[in-house]
Amino acid sequence: MQRPLAASLLTVALLAVAACSGGPEKDTHAPGAPTGVTASAGSASTVHVMWSAAADDRAVTGYEVYRQGRKVKDLPATTLMTDIVNLTPSTPYAFTVRARDAAGNRSPHSAAVPATTLAATARDRTAPTTPRALRVTPDGSHAATLTWTAARDDTKVTAYDVYQADARVHTVPGTATTARLTGLRPGTVYSFTVRARDAAENSSPDSAPADLTTAPAPGAAPNTAPTDLTAKAVKGEITLTWTPPRTGAPVTEHQLYLNEAFATTIIWGTDPPPAEATYTFTVPTTRGTRYSVKLRARLPDGTWGDFSAQRTVVVP
Repeated sequence: MQRPLAASLLTVALLAVAACSGGPEKDTHAPGAPTGVTASAGSASTVHVMWSAAADDRAVTGYEVYRQGRKVKDLPATTLMTDIVNLTPSTPYAFTVRARDAAGNRSPHSAAVPATTLAATARDRTAPTTPRALRVTPDGSHAATLTWTAARDDTKVTAYDVYQADARVHTVPGTATTARLTGLRPGTVYSFTVRARDAAENSSPDSAPADLTTAPAPGAAPNTAPTDLTAKAVKGEITLTWTPPRTGAPVTEHQLYLNEAFATTIIWGTDPPPAEATYTFTVPTTRGTRYSVKLRARLPDGTWGDFSAQRTVVVP
């Protein structure tokens, strides 16, 4: 009769030890509320909402956007802006944002920001003109300021969209001709363009690109990206020109990436060009097709260097 009792006592003791030393501590700490929330109407039916990243003791895993207290968007932690669509013209709205962590803890709502959609207009098929004279000025290794010359429209420019490598990363009202970007990485090449947009959601062509290489982190190696990349599409061909990086030795190979995927390795059959390099390749000639291109060079130690700024061309 003693053996079952001893076994039971041993089991209870083991369970107690396991309970005391068991698994990771439960996360009950909610993230802080997102700050820097802005909302601007881009048309009669859309509002663009942006915010700054929230802080958490572990990690923010997502954001929730609310309109008039009702959740309308659920987004990953890497997304700090969104468009709220299908709104009513000439209508005031209020938006808040909440952060969420892996344990499901939600932050308080951010401060509410108002935005009123634009008035509905007659059918507008005319896009604004292209913004010009785009310039980018670094602000340390994590931020930059863009400026440009205002576009024109037959009705009114209602927003400017900032693109990095053909992905929209920022939006400002149509009255602005400057934008400040944060969250950049040190020692990284960026290529920015700007498009103007009107109330009917017509977008202008891309501005000429403005490139930026952020300052490297202390002790980091210098950037090794090809520079001065240009891309022109004519009759089913894209011609690239660029300046190879200075590596202390001739650069004999480059990798070409087309639409973010590796396409080919460019190898010079003779001595590589000492300064400007040129390469032409064929593409399908479907009118209006967009292609993004970027390059990186093989360094003297055999590794591949940093990517160049990306260029986007449209088949004419």
